[in-house]
Amino acid sequence: QVQLVESGGGLVQAGGSLRLSCTASGRTPNNAIGWFRQAPGKEREFVVVFRRSDGNTYYADSVKGRFTFSRDSAKNTVYLQMDSLKPEDTAIYYCAAGAYMSFQAGGYEYWGQGTQITVSS
Repeated sequence: QVQLVESGGGLVQAGGSLRLSCTASGRTPNNAIGWFRQAPGKEREFVVVFRRSDGNTYYADSVKGRFTFSRDSAKNTVYLQMDSLKPEDTAIYYCAAGAYMSFQAGGYEYWGQGTQITVSS
């Protein structure tokens, strides 16, 4: 089992920044770890994923150039730096981990509890 704990959510004005953290414990590492988000009334959507096997990071087009994924292996922690935030970024953000990389939420076995990000206009 893998446990994922997120932190760093909150309320920010449009154009502002936030940083999310996700710390993994238990049976780590997984080959893929990243972030999804879910806005009210919408499906959970892919934001970013890191694939350990090749060291590549993949971003959704909607966040490319504004969000940055990073990791601290010694702390088993990954981060999502979110800059130039827009109201449409408002959602619950979830950390996800799994054996295989996927752009679909159903491809991940482990999930954090989620953290709310609200961007006001």
